[in-house]
Amino acid sequence: MVAQANRLRDVRYDIRGPVLRRAQELEAAGHRILKLNLGNPAPWGLNAPEPMVADMVQNLPEAEGYSDARGIYSARVAVAQYYQTLGVQGVQPDDVFLGNGVSELIVMTLQALLNSGDEVLVPSPDYPLWTGAVTLCGGKAVHYRCDEAQDWAPDLEHVAAQITPRTRALVIINPNNPTGAVYSRETLLGLLDIARKHRLLVLSDEIYDKILFDDATHECAAALAPDLLVITMSGLSKTYRAAGFRSGWMAVSGPTTHATDYLEGVQLLANMRLCPNVPAQHAVQTALGGFQSISTLIRPGGRLYEQRNHAWQRLTEIPGVSCVQPRGALYLFARLDPAVHKIRDDQQLIIDLLEQQLLLLSHGTGFNLPTPDHLRMVFLAPVDVLDDAVARLRRFLETYEQ
Repeated sequence: MVAQANRLRDVRYDIRGPVLRRAQELEAAGHRILKLNLGNPAPWGLNAPEPMVADMVQNLPEAEGYSDARGIYSARVAVAQYYQTLGVQGVQPDDVFLGNGVSELIVMTLQALLNSGDEVLVPSPDYPLWTGAVTLCGGKAVHYRCDEAQDWAPDLEHVAAQITPRTRALVIINPNNPTGAVYSRETLLGLLDIARKHRLLVLSDEIYDKILFDDATHECAAALAPDLLVITMSGLSKTYRAAGFRSGWMAVSGPTTHATDYLEGVQLLANMRLCPNVPAQHAVQTALGGFQSISTLIRPGGRLYEQRNHAWQRLTEIPGVSCVQPRGALYLFARLDPAVHKIRDDQQLIIDLLEQQLLLLSHGTGFNLPTPDHLRMVFLAPVDVLDDAVARLRRFLETYEQ
């Protein structure tokens, strides 16, 4: 028997776990599944801007060999200049690492940081790759509460209460996946003050930094804390609708003299993977320096803005379903009132919904929420598809019991 490595036993990534496998089985049997489980823009006709694609194609002849392990220079310059415009002090091209999506960079930063048993503060709910990666790297993800009654803002007292002598880093996901929360300056300053007080590395996941609705304003954590070592992560997958390019980046800012050993570890890991995907790196400079087409999608009348509003309204019309209206990102994180919908196992609920209505959503505990009373729906689909999805969910919940 060829057995799975022990270090994988406690690693979970439920949003691509048993539910997705069941959906694939149903598709193999000939069923058509309505998939609103992943933030993948391409299937819904939200394509990468043409100048990005053209730049990548134009540079293909120069993209056949390995690049610098950190990424091509022009892309790293573009990322450094972008963060300089946001007020992040001192970021230079050599402080930037490109990656095969932000996912790879998350794993690299944690591999270089964690010894067995070290702890990382991660929001609950979270993007589950963070929790899974911490566990994979031998650490322990300690979840801090985000308060639904406060529009999913982190509970700062709860954050502080989770810190132990083993705590090494604080993860901030802003705008947040899955909740769509956009943190206020006050909240961010509170989180950064905790990191300052306890000498924590700050890992700031800002992949949705330009997908904002209404009057929401995104604050770059690194710009608010020039005295802290902050690693800021983003990429092309969401704002620039290029998820398949696998083109992400991270920028190191703040004082680094006390972190030379750690950063040498990051460089070692970058060297070991040889380099990030070279063709997609040529899209970075054009993306950051060109017309920001996302702005037309998120303002009133824009497709994402209207789909968010429409889906949120229809979803919250279902008896026993409520949802904090997201101010950023691409998701509705809806609550099923336990007094109306008595759910003990939300993963089973999602599987039953899939089998009965051929609708694929994501369950809340898959995002490391402790209670089985939430589900996530992506609002990337056109309005008529969203209407169909909500109608299926409504029919399902009318009679569903566990």
